[in-house]
Amino acid sequence: MAAWMTLDEVKQTLGVRQQTVYAYVSRGRIGVSPDPEDSRRSLYRAEDVSALVRRKETGRTRETLATTTLFGAEPSIPTSIATFAGGRPYYRGVDVVELSATATLEEAARLLWNMADTPAFAPQAPLDIVSTLPAGRIRAFTEFAALTATGHSTRGRVPRVLHGEAAALVGRIGCAFGASPDSDAPLHERLARGWGQSRTFAALLRRTLVLLADHEITSSAFSARITASTGASLPACLLAGLTTFSGPLHGDASGRVRALFDEVERDGADAVIDRYLSSAMPLPGFGHHIYPDGDPRAASLMADFRPPAAIGRLIERVVALTGQLPTMDVALATLAARYRLPADAAFAMFATARSVGLLAHGMEQLGVDSIIRPRGRYTGPSAAQAPDPRKAKRRTR
Repeated sequence: MAAWMTLDEVKQTLGVRQQTVYAYVSRGRIGVSPDPEDSRRSLYRAEDVSALVRRKETGRTRETLATTTLFGAEPSIPTSIATFAGGRPYYRGVDVVELSATATLEEAARLLWNMADTPAFAPQAPLDIVSTLPAGRIRAFTEFAALTATGHSTRGRVPRVLHGEAAALVGRIGCAFGASPDSDAPLHERLARGWGQSRTFAALLRRTLVLLADHEITSSAFSARITASTGASLPACLLAGLTTFSGPLHGDASGRVRALFDEVERDGADAVIDRYLSSAMPLPGFGHHIYPDGDPRAASLMADFRPPAAIGRLIERVVALTGQLPTMDVALATLAARYRLPADAAFAMFATARSVGLLAHGMEQLGVDSIIRPRGRYTGPSAAQAPDPRKAKRRTR
């Protein structure tokens, strides 16, 4: 078998549909690379396809079924909130890129939260516990920690009440990241005003927030669902998701891109790219395993503004030399650089928007009347092989 296969060859070998192949790719089960002879196509790693064939032939024993329920190719977490199809993201069956052309984050929340009316993310006064702290990440996480400590369980509360609390939480995180206290304006306008930006930027921010509101079962959404399954409060669900989201391999990935941009500003795009490629280091923010043909969210957003010259040069050369297209992390960092936003603005945009999705997952999980409690598959020594702690204690005397 050749090292790489076409989409048709993979479908024929596995006996599956195109959407299933994309699902395997999105879960990291099949590696993907641009076709050097046709940049519009992708090739798929034949070794990974063979491994899937062997897995099908072997069958799924009770042990392997338990092992792969959470960490296999298709985790079993039913959701009606978001999905991917044909290389594009959807919120409850609505194309996200098309939705972002006109919708606000409030309207995206109405869809994701399955509400009849559009919520208002009203400004929230800072809690006394953090009144002396600077606005931004510290204020957001500290306030939600305080709310978690005193919050009410989600159990036994009707959706209308939970929706009202959820809207206040989104308003609070927006204020933490600098949104101005104009209660009658949508959140994107208040954020733009708080950052001293124009209406042109506010329109870009509106699209950005809608594009980022959810991305199916991410690690942060899973954390929020686990927390919700215990009956914890909505602030607890949101804080659990946000803490997971803050990792540099997830929601704070734009920070790694910003560091790359700093290198470009200091050394120039050509020197930086040559250094990364000659050292076989991946360039952060390029290539997305869910979107082998490019992140449509990033393409949609970046078509609406011109990046700074050095960053534009970087993106152009990376795409030409690697075939890897920019993701939303690049789009966010580029937007922040273009409009000279605060240092933490990319994370602020991502966290504010994704709070809507995290709350949607937390509230959806309430419909499942059981705690998410996976079992561990023990791989350590047996009881007979375990060292005797009494002997170990004598040796240390």
